[in-house]
Amino acid sequence: MPGLLARALIAVAACCLAPASMAQGQWPDRPIRLIVPYPPGGTSDNLGRLVAQRLGANLHATVIVDNRPGGTTQIGTELASRAAPDGYTVLLGAVTAFTVLPHLRNKLPYDPINGFEPLGGVAQYLSVLSVRKDLGVASLPELVKMAKARPGKLSYGSAGQASFGHIAGEILKRETGIDMLHVPFKGSADAVNALAAGQIDMLIDGATVPLARDGRVLPLAAFGAVRHPELPEVPSLPETGIQVKQPAGPGWGLFAPKGTPASINQRYSQALQALLAEPDTQAKLRRISTLPDWRSPEELRRAIQSDNRLYGELLPAIGLRAED
Repeated sequence: MPGLLARALIAVAACCLAPASMAQGQWPDRPIRLIVPYPPGGTSDNLGRLVAQRLGANLHATVIVDNRPGGTTQIGTELASRAAPDGYTVLLGAVTAFTVLPHLRNKLPYDPINGFEPLGGVAQYLSVLSVRKDLGVASLPELVKMAKARPGKLSYGSAGQASFGHIAGEILKRETGIDMLHVPFKGSADAVNALAAGQIDMLIDGATVPLARDGRVLPLAAFGAVRHPELPEVPSLPETGIQVKQPAGPGWGLFAPKGTPASINQRYSQALQALLAEPDTQAKLRRISTLPDWRSPEELRRAIQSDNRLYGELLPAIGLRAED
């Protein structure tokens, strides 16, 4: 009788444990939400939709993009930090949310260093300095000369306060001794449209590439050490002869809420590494002004910590300080 009772208890325990084990083994068994902290239409959104499509294929799941713009990526990043750590919410995080914002906000509603599980690096941003077509300059030195002759009269746009375009624009101003008005927009798409319409004079943003190819805006330089693969005839910044200290390149990583099971995180990392190795995906990334940039979770964590320290020194030097 005791043996029979023991076997019965074991059977009951097995039945109780089965759903949990089965649920873990079946992940993912429902759609995954990929939070993109930018509005539709810009580079980050295009990247998010490409990652969602290929990530879903590699995980055999549906991945749905959830655009949550605002607060210079703070709104979407915070939303991801508060999501259940069950593997069904991930963040296409702008690295600037972890390296720049901590130095521009006295209080962030998330821990930029320890509040997430890094899953891997995704891409680096390829930026281009473009001007409106009828501005009357044909090179970056000519733009600098015009800006010096007309202090405060020219304007440059960006995807928002403390975005890469904003920081790059302020560095350009500081190191060339020019004065231009900063006009922030809600995202890259709005800024590019404003440049094409002649509402601003300059924009440092990779989203200008399609318009540059169509002749609707004039690219003057790839804002980096190398030429843009989609605009091979446009010089890199060093090739223009204008000496500008270039900021650390912006990029994106994939992140999960803190506490997401390690087994799920590993599957995300493996799927992400695989999709970034696909030649077709790499070609599509280049077409949206990005380059694949796979980094292991630990490499991504170390890069964030390093860039966090770098921007802590750089931002005050260009006049960007913390605010409530």
